[in-house]
Amino acid sequence: MTDEFHLDPAQVRRSFNKAARTYDTAAAVATEIRNRLLERLDIVRLQPKAVLDLGAGTGHSSKALRHRYKGAEIVALDLSPGMLEQAERKQSWLRRFDSVVADAHRLPLKDASVDLVFSNLMLEWCHDPDAVFQEIRRVIRPGGLVTFTTLGPDTLRELRDGWRKIDPYTHVHRFIDMHDLGDALMRAGLAEPVMDTERLTVTYADVDALMKELAASGSSNLAHGRSRGLTTKARLEAVRNAVPRGQDGGALPVSVEVVYGHAWAGQLRRPQRTGGEVRVPLSSLKR
Repeated sequence: MTDEFHLDPAQVRRSFNKAARTYDTAAAVATEIRNRLLERLDIVRLQPKAVLDLGAGTGHSSKALRHRYKGAEIVALDLSPGMLEQAERKQSWLRRFDSVVADAHRLPLKDASVDLVFSNLMLEWCHDPDAVFQEIRRVIRPGGLVTFTTLGPDTLRELRDGWRKIDPYTHVHRFIDMHDLGDALMRAGLAEPVMDTERLTVTYADVDALMKELAASGSSNLAHGRSRGLTTKARLEAVRNAVPRGQDGGALPVSVEVVYGHAWAGQLRRPQRTGGEVRVPLSSLKR
């Protein structure tokens, strides 16, 4: 039986291809999260020769990484060729990055070929995070770093709870808890995982504005358990009324739980776990 939250990579590709031209205008939240993840690199003593921007989208991270690590080879990899076409338009003649269309579950890169994997809001679109982390571990050289963001379970909870009052279908994707992601990093053989979360509240004029932004950024409902029919006007009106507004019926507050993850690559072998949970302070990233 198929998981109701399963995401088909082909459908994910089509959704982001369709949104490629509108993504940048609708990605204010993703932009803010990307900038915060880039700032975290300031405390990392790493001078990579090769950097993989995993889930590069329209190329903003790749461009920033190219500027930060001037002597490094930057690879912008994304499932959507349409997104990478937009990324190509951001290229400069002097500081270029390579573009690769591929699935994060099966990276077309050699073993131990990169020193840094940077990934902003890509993992929530992957149906098998364990496979993604195993591939990341395979391509990172010993001493290399993976740093990423994804979305946690509280993201869009207002919209999720509103739809639950209307029908039994899946309307919001499942977002994985940071502790489960930390365990997945360790299963993949990545060392010293550091996981933390940050909660943001983003306001919208109404439910329609939220849904419009989600569609324009490619964040459509692609879960296997979604309703396959058209959403009627009556159901849309019902969810408008079901999602709580701000004080005095003002702007609509929407929760975003940002999960940050970091881990290092040791020698390419699976570590023996002794059980329990490993917690490492953020200061340990300073190497």
